[in-house]
Amino acid sequence: MFKETVKDLLDAALQERTDLFLIEFTIGGDNHIKIIIDGDNGVLVEDCMFVSRAIEHNIDREEHDFSLEVMSAGAASPLVNVRQYKKNLNRDLKVRTASEKIEGTLTQATDADITLEWKVREPKPIGKGKVTVTKQATIAYEEIVEAKVMIKF
Repeated sequence: MFKETVKDLLDAALQERTDLFLIEFTIGGDNHIKIIIDGDNGVLVEDCMFVSRAIEHNIDREEHDFSLEVMSAGAASPLVNVRQYKKNLNRDLKVRTASEKIEGTLTQATDADITLEWKVREPKPIGKGKVTVTKQATIAYEEIVEAKVMIKF
């Protein structure tokens, strides 16, 4: 009952702010609510406060004792939602599948798969020396074991 109430309030808040989307929602022991959100344009502290208030202000603390934590998906967190891929177009990703690891620039994100591009140095087909070649891979979301944005400083 409590979980459904919280989920309904969370859904209503996310319907009001369609730029935000849910990454994780759990209620642990002692009614500790943990919500991780992301946004098409990133997440500000104000966005977390908006979601927090939408829930906190609509649950009677006399009736339910709870703690609430609303946070944004961390920069180093794996991507788990198609919308996260779409918002990270043209950024470098490190993608792990069951059979390989690929690092490349995310050039496309559809509802079914992603496309990565990267450059490699290969021997020239004829003659000596090497030439830079652009490689490309299309990977279905269900093949991705883990994908992370590579943060460069």
